[in-house]
Amino acid sequence: MKLNPLLDRVVIKMVEAEETTKSGIILTGSAKEKPEVAEIIAVGPGGVIDGKEVVMTVKPGDKVIIGKYAGTEVKIDGEEYTIVRQTDILATVE
Repeated sequence: MKLNPLLDRVVIKMVEAEETTKSGIILTGSAKEKPEVAEIIAVGPGGVIDGKEVVMTVKPGDKVIIGKYAGTEVKIDGEEYTIVRQTDILATVE
C-alpha cells in the first residue's frame, strides 16, 4: 500500500534515536525521547489552502526536524509513518 498525501501534507518516517548516551549509558525503551528527526517519504502537491497558495519546499529523501507532538501517526504494512503539514516542519537537516 502506498501513502499519497493531499494538499500541504507530508509523509515522514522517524529516524531511530540513539540507544546509548555520549558517556556510554545504554537507555531503556522508556527512557528514550521521541525522535524529532525524520526522513520525508512522500510530499503532497500543495495548492490553495485557506485562500493562500502553498508551494511545497521539501522533497522525498530530505531529513527534517519536526515538533515532538506534531502530526498523526499511522501504521501501514507494519511500518510506522507520521503525516504532518508542511508548516509543522521546523527545519531541514543537511
